[in-house]
Amino acid sequence: MGRSRRTIPEELLLLALDPATGTTAQPQSLDLGLAGAQLVELALAGRIAPDGDRIAVVSPRPTGDPTLDCALELLRRRGAPVRAVHWIGGPRLGLRQTYLSHLERCGMVHAVAGQMCGVLPTTRYQATETAISREIRARLDSAIRTGVPPDPRTAALAALAHAVGLGKHLYPGNEGRSSRSRLRDLIRHDPMGGLVAHAVMDVQNGVAAQPRRSPAPGRPQQQQPQVRSTTDGGRMPSQPRRGSMARVVAH
Repeated sequence: MGRSRRTIPEELLLLALDPATGTTAQPQSLDLGLAGAQLVELALAGRIAPDGDRIAVVSPRPTGDPTLDCALELLRRRGAPVRAVHWIGGPRLGLRQTYLSHLERCGMVHAVAGQMCGVLPTTRYQATETAISREIRARLDSAIRTGVPPDPRTAALAALAHAVGLGKHLYPGNEGRSSRSRLRDLIRHDPMGGLVAHAVMDVQNGVAAQPRRSPAPGRPQQQQPQVRSTTDGGRMPSQPRRGSMARVVAH
C-alpha cells in the first residue's frame, strides 16, 4: 500500500485533534474508533471482508503499512472469522498514541512537551499540515451539505466519526444539530463502515453479548432487554447493566 493516500485511522485522528488544546476529542472512545478504522482500511485494501457480523481474512498479503499489517496478522492468527464487536472491544490500549507517534514521524503533527500544574509532564500535538485537516473536514462538510452519496472512504470516516462521538466536536451546539444528524445518516452509504461503526457503539454501550440462542425445549424464553436509541444515534439497553465492555483510556 503506497503512502500517497492517508489511511482512515490517520484521518480519524486528525479530525479528533483539537487545534486549540493540542489534545484529542473523545479520547475514551477514540481507540475503539481507530481499531474499527483499521478494519475498514484493510477491507478497502482487499485483505478482509465482512461475513455477517464477523470479519474474515481473504488475503494475508501485507499492505506495507506496519500498523495495519500488525492488525492483519492478528486477525489471520485467529483462524476463524471474528465478530467485529469482539475485535474492536479487545485490548487496544495505546493505539491512539501509536498513531500520534506515526503522524509525528510523517511530519503531519509535532509534539509539544509541557507540564500540568508545573509538575506532571504532558505532551500536546499540533497539526503541521493544516491544509490536510481542512481537506478532510471539507469532504465531510460537502457530504453533509449536498446530500450526494460520498465515496466509501468518506462514508466510512463519517460513520466512525459519529460512532466515537466526534459529531459534537465537529458540529457543536444547537446550530450543529442538523449536521450531526446528517453525519449519522451517512453510515448507510458504506456497509463495512456501518458494520464497524455499530460495533464501536455496541462496545461503548456494553451491548456485545453473544448471538441469541433458542431456548431449550420446555424451557421458557427469557425476555431480552429492550434497546433504545440515544440522542447521538448510538444504542444502549433500556435496563441498567451490571457490566460494560467499554474501556477507559487515560489521556
